[in-house]
Amino acid sequence: MKHLMIFSVIFISSCLLPGCGFKSSHQQDHSSEGVIPDVLAPNGVSIPSEHPILPPVMAKSRQLFPLDKPKSELNLEAKAPANSSVLNPSSQTSRNKSKAEYREPKKSVPVGQRRIAHKSLSLSELRKKYDRTFILSGPVTEKKVALTFDDGPDEIFTRQVLDVLKQNNVNATFFVIGKRAEAHPEIIARMIREGHIVGNHSYTHADLSKLSISNFKKQIDDTQSILKPITGYIPKLLRPPYGAINEQQVRWAMDHGYLIINWNVDSLDWKGISADKVSHNVLSANRQGAIILQHCGGGEGEDLSGSVKAIPTIIRTLKSQGYEMVTIPELLHVSKNK
Repeated sequence: MKHLMIFSVIFISSCLLPGCGFKSSHQQDHSSEGVIPDVLAPNGVSIPSEHPILPPVMAKSRQLFPLDKPKSELNLEAKAPANSSVLNPSSQTSRNKSKAEYREPKKSVPVGQRRIAHKSLSLSELRKKYDRTFILSGPVTEKKVALTFDDGPDEIFTRQVLDVLKQNNVNATFFVIGKRAEAHPEIIARMIREGHIVGNHSYTHADLSKLSISNFKKQIDDTQSILKPITGYIPKLLRPPYGAINEQQVRWAMDHGYLIINWNVDSLDWKGISADKVSHNVLSANRQGAIILQHCGGGEGEDLSGSVKAIPTIIRTLKSQGYEMVTIPELLHVSKNK
């Protein structure tokens, strides 16, 4: 009996040691642990980008700095306000609506005073809300279009653009950079003398949408103080660089009697493309009431010769189609000055 008990103990102990070969029916086999099965993404699914590739305003592939201003000096500041809405005509069709953000209010705030942060307005919403201030085009009932030129004056391309316009007896609207106007007042004076309209394009070509309202105002006011003595008036027309602006700034412009003039036909001339491509981009997109964007001043290393060479073709073709080329005040039936 004693021998039988000893044998039983030895037998049971040996079964509990590793290598016995028995597994409980509830014990999982972890030999494949760490292997993640493949997951197939659904075919045909396309997620639109919230920030498409732009010629502006936007992803801002064009970073213009005044030719006489080091880039290091133009890092103006400030982050965009949390609820800012950036307008970029070049990306308006594919920009998704941003979702409203919700922040849990502090417990000490009475329920009636709690606020949910407002979502940023899309371009179409802003245009609808501020339709008398934020302008992309003129009346479609008239066969008129407006040629507009940004980023002047410079001593190379602006003079060439003025020469071509004079030869073709066409007046245009120039949105000029304050710092460049300060350096070349004689070119601004020539614009006025030859019947063109001058608008405000900020002082340093800053991305205005990223500035505080006080620094946004400074960009506008500094430019106005330079333009008024040369032009004889305070320009009513503003064009934000890259077409980028936020709702708070649109409200400020509205309250102070300005018009924000963007565009609905983009030549993409800043890419340094040929005259044929510039004229194609303009003429293929043209329509009644169009505001056409070209440039008369380049960023560092930019070549606008293709744009200058395209102007006669654009003018000749538009005239043959029965269009009248007018200034922005003539297109919109507004005053040029505040």
